[in-house]
Amino acid sequence: METPVSTTVLCLSGPTATGKTALAIQLALRFPIGLVSVDSAMVYRGLDVGSGKPPESLRARVPHALVDIRDPWEVFSAGMFREEAIQSISAIAATGRLPLLVGGTMLYFRSLVRGLAGLPPADPELRAQIEAEAAQSGWPALHAELAQRDPAAAARIQPGDRQRIQRALEVLRLTGRPLSSLQIRPGAPGLHFVQVALVPADRHLLHRDIERRFGQMMAAGFLDEVAGLLAHPRVCPGSPALRAVGYRQLADHILGRCTLGDAEASAIVATRRLAKRQLTWLRGEQPDRVLDSQQPDTLDRLTAIVARTLGADANLGASR
Repeated sequence: METPVSTTVLCLSGPTATGKTALAIQLALRFPIGLVSVDSAMVYRGLDVGSGKPPESLRARVPHALVDIRDPWEVFSAGMFREEAIQSISAIAATGRLPLLVGGTMLYFRSLVRGLAGLPPADPELRAQIEAEAAQSGWPALHAELAQRDPAAAARIQPGDRQRIQRALEVLRLTGRPLSSLQIRPGAPGLHFVQVALVPADRHLLHRDIERRFGQMMAAGFLDEVAGLLAHPRVCPGSPALRAVGYRQLADHILGRCTLGDAEASAIVATRRLAKRQLTWLRGEQPDRVLDSQQPDTLDRLTAIVARTLGADANLGASR
């Protein structure tokens, strides 16, 4: 499917627990908008409570593209997101609606706006070698190696994020080039992005919201959801979907590796760290507009941006 020339795409990004999805739904109820999820957990079937996925009844009224498109054991990469997002954007634009991308997976946004290089495929033998090195010296030591060879990538990756450390080192050893340099490529042709970021002014309030939301998820059956996933014969602790924040911590408890209290505390800390990484990404992306998600008029400001975007010409000069 060909993407229409000069298709305008509105992007709404921000850290977790800032109400992005709820705001996007409100906008879609007011304007001719088609929503595209930019969330690495919502792509998976069965990850409902812990991903903050809108209920099916609401999605029936306001459809979300790229939700429930993979099983929990299937891989979904930034490159796959890019391809499917472009198709979704084209389908939405063909109906005369404004594509609105909403979510917090910043690498997915970057893959679409800036593009991704043709990175080498996974090398099982090399990955096993890196795993063995980590077992001997620890992931922080491998992160230190990455910091020496690819400082830009290491600055974005936490010392305990084994999946991303492994991939960055894998690319380095396979190509001899830093992952950060390979990931900078032109964005999708024919698409004009208007990027709006929700950035909370008060970090302490964000932490409070994260803790409160996690408590609501637990009350809604988050633990049972993770137990149900682990009970599936094709799902294991290393399955792609169970790497999501919150899911892997509760899985550790279910597998007897920690108490429930420790799992809950670890999940909240991990979510705070995720929010910090998302904010770091946003500072480097230079969005067109930055709104304080904690202000009561955020929806009104977004409404004005959408109205201007829909009323502007194809180049959207008035919306910047």
